[in-house]
Amino acid sequence: MIRILDKLLLFLYSIIIGFAAIIVIVAACRGFYVSGLKQWIDNITGESFAAQTTTIIVASIILLISVRFFVVSISRGGNHAPSINQRTEHGDIRISVETVENLALKAASRTRGVKDLKARVRVAESGLQIMIRAFVDGESSIPTLSEEMQRTVSEQVEEFTGIPVSEVSVFIANVVQDQPTFKSRVE
Repeated sequence: MIRILDKLLLFLYSIIIGFAAIIVIVAACRGFYVSGLKQWIDNITGESFAAQTTTIIVASIILLISVRFFVVSISRGGNHAPSINQRTEHGDIRISVETVENLALKAASRTRGVKDLKARVRVAESGLQIMIRAFVDGESSIPTLSEEMQRTVSEQVEEFTGIPVSEVSVFIANVVQDQPTFKSRVE
């Protein structure tokens, strides 16, 4: 909810600042009549209570939005890498998502016939959701190879991390062609 509010504030803030920048550019290029600009400034600072109140409210809102963005920019600078947190009887355990991805890649690479691997991990209520993207050599059955990879990844990640794996999705991106080697013949 706070992120949505921050995005909305950033949108409004950028529109206001953009509009103010356009006014400054036009004024610097002498696009306003001096008498009209002076009258507008007199309305803001003069006897019109409604204009003064509106100006103070708008300026205060812009100031508050600026302070909010300043605080958010400072507080988000100390974020840590995404991790999976577990509580045990001895204390807390934090395992980075990158560690789980590397464990999944290591387990998937043990499957024969797999060439190039990439892994993504999502943390869900039911457990880890692991997505493996792979290239295969084309010498093995893709369904058999995929099932073996799913089983191996699921078992190894659960064994090493202690976190249940709810799903292992395998996407076979392509078949890799091995470059044939030719022997040269000397006569």
